[in-house]
Amino acid sequence: MRNEAAVLKRLRGDRHVSVTPDMAYHFVTRAPEGLAERPVIIGMGPCGLFAGLILAQMGFRPIILERGKAVRERTQDTWGLWRKGKLNPESNVQFGEGGAGTFSDGKLYSQIKDPAYRGRKVLTEFIEAGAPPEIVYVSKPHIGTFRLVSMIEKMRARIIELGGEIRFQARVEDVEIDRDADGNGQVRAVRLADGTRLVTSHVVLAVGHSARDIFEQLYARGVHIEPKAFSIGFRVEHPQSLIDQARFGKFAGHPELGAADYKLVHHCGNGRSVYSFCMCPGGTVVAAASEPGRVVTNGMSQYSRNERNANAALVVGITPEDFPGHPLAGIEFQRRWEEAAFKAGGENYAAPAQKVGDFLAGRPSTELGAVVPSYTPGIHLTDLSTCLPEFAITAIREALVAFGKQIHGFDMADALLTGVETRTSSPIRVTRDKASYQSLNTRGLYPAGEGAGYAGGILSAAVDGIEVAEAVALDMVGQNAPPL
Repeated sequence: MRNEAAVLKRLRGDRHVSVTPDMAYHFVTRAPEGLAERPVIIGMGPCGLFAGLILAQMGFRPIILERGKAVRERTQDTWGLWRKGKLNPESNVQFGEGGAGTFSDGKLYSQIKDPAYRGRKVLTEFIEAGAPPEIVYVSKPHIGTFRLVSMIEKMRARIIELGGEIRFQARVEDVEIDRDADGNGQVRAVRLADGTRLVTSHVVLAVGHSARDIFEQLYARGVHIEPKAFSIGFRVEHPQSLIDQARFGKFAGHPELGAADYKLVHHCGNGRSVYSFCMCPGGTVVAAASEPGRVVTNGMSQYSRNERNANAALVVGITPEDFPGHPLAGIEFQRRWEEAAFKAGGENYAAPAQKVGDFLAGRPSTELGAVVPSYTPGIHLTDLSTCLPEFAITAIREALVAFGKQIHGFDMADALLTGVETRTSSPIRVTRDKASYQSLNTRGLYPAGEGAGYAGGILSAAVDGIEVAEAVALDMVGQNAPPL
């Protein structure tokens, strides 16, 4: 970290740097008095939430726009899909206060490099909002959905207390950009679906990986976007007791150990790699669709992790070579397989499913075995081979057998596959300048978090939100140097 004197030299007036005793946060600058413009943040997942919190703590009074509803109202809409098969395209697992991470295992670990300890700031704020203090010292901290809901509400209240503004059901219709003859642009305003126009030259794009309409709008506006790799596959469910026995042996079931997890990878003969993703011990498979006529799955756990099944995504790596064309072709690729899953599931948001034994044998499943599916609004037993590309089906079949050699019983005939998992990460990157954190060709647009291709998971998205907030603050006070 640069020394404090050097940083003080580049800041003005009453702005200052403070280093907390536990290094929880290293950069604080105050907004100038009478600052006319307010930064706008699009999206209130972990990235947008922390970008808003940091800017509010520095006095910049951010405006946060969230297309979905407040977290408790959103929860009711999400249950509407899970219990009644009724999808609200604007309020669901993907859209709403807290983002997709709200309905997840609440994992708070990451492999990102974090020399400035921004991750410590994230954990500290979570504890202040009601997370268990253990998240700062256990090796794989998690929170769970129910705790996340109340935590998010407390953080929202803090942002508002500090002068920030949060607008729910505020879908962005357009980001207005002035562009010169050389293609260089400057953000001028954000226009909402209800006609509201917010004049601003600082917009944080923290929309998450499923805001496909926003990506299409920005692409049409000439914002530089690149395709990127992601993964697709199925959710697999086993009895949690089987995983516990395989991992803990005679100590399986010990209360100090809790539910066992796993992390697996296999390099296949066809050149593909299959790996486990977002493993949820003692959890459930959840409906995560955000668009009509498409089925998407995800995994979720409560803090207790005491449901009967373990589940994880088994996914195959996809590269831009698999979906050649324009930069948004990856979105079209995802939609194709989500639509195939909707059709295979019966076109009522039930998910297509197949027992592992039948999947390996290449025959449709007609009845369940020992594993009771957790997915609601329900599953439809079928042949999953129509729900993913042939190379992915071949790779997952090979990987299941290989994983059975690592975890005894993993390829058990009655284990259940449910399709499809397509939203592992964003299929695009809204590329930004490394120094200023702004779009390569559009000043004032700050791509951030998972949707923009710069994070993967709650912690990394929150850390990226902090970094981007620092960059916005520096630019707004006339200091264009990057954050520390």
